[in-house]
Amino acid sequence: MPVSRAELLRWQFDLTWSLFELHLEQLRPEDFLWEPAPHYWTVRPGADGMWVPDWDDAEPDPIPVPTLGWVTWHIGWWWTVTIDHARGRTPRDREEIGWPGDGQATVDWLRGLRVEWLAVLDRLTDADLDAVAPFPWPDSPELTVAHMIAWVNSELMKNITEIGQLRLLRAASAGS
Repeated sequence: MPVSRAELLRWQFDLTWSLFELHLEQLRPEDFLWEPAPHYWTVRPGADGMWVPDWDDAEPDPIPVPTLGWVTWHIGWWWTVTIDHARGRTPRDREEIGWPGDGQATVDWLRGLRVEWLAVLDRLTDADLDAVAPFPWPDSPELTVAHMIAWVNSELMKNITEIGQLRLLRAASAGS
């Protein structure tokens, strides 16, 4: 039985998300701000009470090891901006994407982004998939919305792997 490109991309996303749920169910509030190395990026309370991610416009060398808090903010940032683009909204700036905090609020935020993303995926037609991707390659007309969807799946899988590894390292270090 043939499967459409939209169905295949949705299947890939659902598979990726199912793996994420394995980690989301195991996260504890104390996991989010655990410092995995001496040189790390995290999220910190700002003067206004909002969480602010560490950031540098140029890739640092060496690259800091992110905390779970930072990785979850990072997912929320790129996914929110991608959803904005996919829905034809003005994309928010990085500074406008706040991190909800350690624990259930962040898990709920990520699950809410999943619901928003499913609404995007479920309306896509083949013609939509063939349109030029508005993000993350604004100057590459050969890359399509299908490429953008595949990028989301890949980026999410990479970030899930980082979260899983950080979670396992924290658990292992707590037991020693």
